[in-house]
Amino acid sequence: MNIVCIGGGPSGLYFALLMKQQDPAHDITVVERNKPYDTFGWGVVFSDQTLGNLQLADPQTAGEILGAFNHWDDIEVNIRGHQVRSGGHGFCGIGRKRLLNILQKRCEELGVKLVFETDVQDDTQYPDADLIIASDGLNSRIRTRYADTYQPDIDVRKCRFVWLGTHKLFEAFTFAFEETEWGWFQAHAYQFDGDTSTFIVEAPEVVWQKAGLDKMEKEESIAFCEKLFAKYLGGHKLMSNASHLRGSAQWIKFPRVVCKTWVHHNGKAPVVLMGDAAHTAHFSIGSGTKLALEDSIELARCIGRSRTLGEALQDYEAVRSVEVLKIQNAARNSTEWFENVARYAHLPPEQFAYSLLTRSQRISHENLRVRDKAYVEEYEDWIAERAGLHRSPFQHPVPPMFTPFKARGITLKNRIVVSPMAQYSCVDGMPADYHLVHLGARAMGGAGMVVAEMTCPTPEARITPGCPGLWSEAQRDAWKRIVDFVHSNTDAKIAMQLGHAGAKGSTRAPWDGEDQPLPEGNWPLISASPQQYIDGVSDWSRAMTRADMDRVRDDFVRSTRLAAEAGFDWLELHCAHGYLLSSFISPLTNQRTDEYGGSLENRLRNPLEVFKAMRAVWPEQLPMSVRISAHDWVEGGITPDDAVAIGKAFKAAGADMIDCSSGQVSKQQQPVYGRMYQTPFADRIRNEAGIPTIAVGAISEADHVNSIIAAGRADLCAIARPHLANPAWALLEAAKIGYMDVQWPKQYRAAKTQLERNLEREKAMAAAPIQEEKL
Repeated sequence: MNIVCIGGGPSGLYFALLMKQQDPAHDITVVERNKPYDTFGWGVVFSDQTLGNLQLADPQTAGEILGAFNHWDDIEVNIRGHQVRSGGHGFCGIGRKRLLNILQKRCEELGVKLVFETDVQDDTQYPDADLIIASDGLNSRIRTRYADTYQPDIDVRKCRFVWLGTHKLFEAFTFAFEETEWGWFQAHAYQFDGDTSTFIVEAPEVVWQKAGLDKMEKEESIAFCEKLFAKYLGGHKLMSNASHLRGSAQWIKFPRVVCKTWVHHNGKAPVVLMGDAAHTAHFSIGSGTKLALEDSIELARCIGRSRTLGEALQDYEAVRSVEVLKIQNAARNSTEWFENVARYAHLPPEQFAYSLLTRSQRISHENLRVRDKAYVEEYEDWIAERAGLHRSPFQHPVPPMFTPFKARGITLKNRIVVSPMAQYSCVDGMPADYHLVHLGARAMGGAGMVVAEMTCPTPEARITPGCPGLWSEAQRDAWKRIVDFVHSNTDAKIAMQLGHAGAKGSTRAPWDGEDQPLPEGNWPLISASPQQYIDGVSDWSRAMTRADMDRVRDDFVRSTRLAAEAGFDWLELHCAHGYLLSSFISPLTNQRTDEYGGSLENRLRNPLEVFKAMRAVWPEQLPMSVRISAHDWVEGGITPDDAVAIGKAFKAAGADMIDCSSGQVSKQQQPVYGRMYQTPFADRIRNEAGIPTIAVGAISEADHVNSIIAAGRADLCAIARPHLANPAWALLEAAKIGYMDVQWPKQYRAAKTQLERNLEREKAMAAAPIQEEKL
């Protein structure tokens, strides 16, 4: 096969040598516009896992690369005069020029033709090629030429950064953060050969501009960085190898590249994207070169095992697009963290460092424990001590999820909340035996607090006829029976969530037709503006009048008083998911032209009036939270920026916590699902609005909760469906992570030891085959 690689970076060179190694009969040419030993940038970083992949693909090349590597295990974080270090991370650094030289030499040994100083403008210059690899980098001309096929999505990020070098040798991968009068700057530094380190300086563009770096000459801006990070450089200078760039041009913004497809047929041969031409991953997770080399490995593997080239290219795109997406998602999380250092800089240095280490969500709490057990246990002790716990030498460290949390006069024993989940199992709004069993079982299951499902202040406020209510003394007494059970049989707290369905009311239970109107007996609907939740299906609501607002506010106040009389420990107001109060907040459902519509401040007016009236009659010593939709997932709807402002408004009104959900406002929503997918909303509101938050959504295991709480991304985690599957979810998760100091109900203690023993046995059995292979 005649193969041409346009671009002599790591992906093009590595693919060429792998294919030549696979079949020496292949005629392979790599065409590069620069000279053989020209390169820009300094060192590149691999993980130990990447090295393993290289070893399997070509041991000889891997050996040479490994011999040129500088290896380190530690990550060091420096902020406000504090230094935090964590080990076990397993990174390697190598000079980019050295890496290219190794790959060039190996190509020449195998018979690959290397053509330098040739700037390819057009892939059709190679009409005899059977396969063309477009490895022409970030600014790929080939990708641009065939953009209609590849459909690239290029997102230019918010920070400016400059890639420098220094002879200061950093023994750990070092992050340094410095606050200036203009804002925060950060440095990423690591050694990559015997006498040189990479030193990247980064700042949000607005900070970079305020500091005047956009107007400085190159030498002046380097001197600025040397002065700013002098205490880390130890007298060493910073160096630039971008001699072709002048002034502020050396400061660039990172473009995240995603392509919908990676293969184009030019009429004679397939043209295949590889490396940065196909995708990019932010340098803060050090995966750009890793992805490029692994592209090469996978395409060579697919060609070697497939019957046809077309089949191989399909497999290559299918496999690599998924793997790249995983890395890019992690890289996006990391990028956004560094773009928003100011959001986290208020955290104590210990927590700031932990937040940095877990920023991508690829590294979790338990993964950190595997890497550096001593660091994690010391950090767990720090978290516990801040929560008022001090362990003896004979106790296990307390996982963050099992530390207490205090709000006003209420202390939750841990950070786990049973999320409010509609059960549609009441008659005339009356909670009875079903709710006693449902909520009582989960209160006994180890959570710090259980939250009753959305309970309505009037019959017309219900979603379905099966929804619970709190508009009568009889309902108050029925709830009190449940509250008393929880208080007398468990050490959990119990919360009441009050809400009004608005335009989403008068519907059937989900198992009879979700969101469908009742076949008969429908009641009138109200909302901020006239609305039909499902076009052509739902009943129309009418816009609330001022009299309606007064009546509904008073209904909520009456229910608040009844909740206090029933003995609830906590009260939550439901302002999310397109229900009545949410319909005022979202511009998708609020088209009013009076003082309750228009700006976000106006749209919040009615929900805040209701909240303040409730807070005024709710006992001062008991907390109140507000559930919001932090993202409508529809263009023109509520955004995470709005959610921060909403959090601030409710905080000013006296809210103690924001329960951060999203969506369900419009059937046109397009949420981006994934594990812990709504936690970033809780993170932003907590750290920008300065109010405690509850994280919800796809949080399903102890590792998720520990990571969220330890990083300061939220203060509580509300777990929904896992608690439906297992009321004792918290106790099971404690046993899974080996935390044995959690208290079980006395009636269930006989099961505790057996569960812990069985889980240990399962772990031993799972590890046994691995041990045998090692033997």
